Amino acid sequence: MSGLIGKKIGMTSIFDENGKNIPCTVIEAGPCVVTQVRTKEVDGYEALQLGFDDKSEKHATKADLGHFKKAGTSAKKKVVEFQGFEENYKLGDNITVEVFSEGEFVDVQGVSKGKGFQGVVKRHGFGGVGQSTHGQHNRLRAPGSVGASSYPSRVFKGMRMAGRMGGDNVKVQNLRVLKVVAEKNLLVVKGAIPGHKNSYVIIQK
Repeated sequence: MSGLIGKKIGMTSIFDENGKNIPCTVIEAGPCVVTQVRTKEVDGYEALQLGFDDKSEKHATKADLGHFKKAGTSAKKKVVEFQGFEENYKLGDNITVEVFSEGEFVDVQGVSKGKGFQGVVKRHGFGGVGQSTHGQHNRLRAPGSVGASSYPSRVFKGMRMAGRMGGDNVKVQNLRVLKVVAEKNLLVVKGAIPGHKNSYVIIQK
């Protein structure tokens, strides 16, 4: 699937032609540089490696600097491979947000917000133990029983418990492109996407 690397700017809302208020997310999509061209003869598959967001030389390894020098560009913070581009791009070419058009649908992938160590009510939607009466005291949000009698005398794997929540790879599919602002490299999609502000996202057609 062809696409671009972007950065989540934040959420807003716009009005459509019928006056309906639509929640949407603004993404800074590209421009991305082609940093490597994968071919069937050499790599066994066809793909384009794209780089996004400049990195200062002092934070790049010599291997990185040599790799990006072949493409005639500066070191990049984020590098992702994409397949299925219709046009034949060459090493060092720039791909802009204009590969997307208004009205089409895209998939957006990113790392969800990390929420730290959370209990079972927030993490799994448990209802808590009983009501606030009947001597519950401070057990309203407790997980309840986790064992399984004297046999098998252990807790089954996969039991839903408290633990670290968020920070997962999440893909939201079929988001409609509401607006493409080419001069500012902005893409406006309907709805919410994973990640915090200024986090990197992968937009696929």
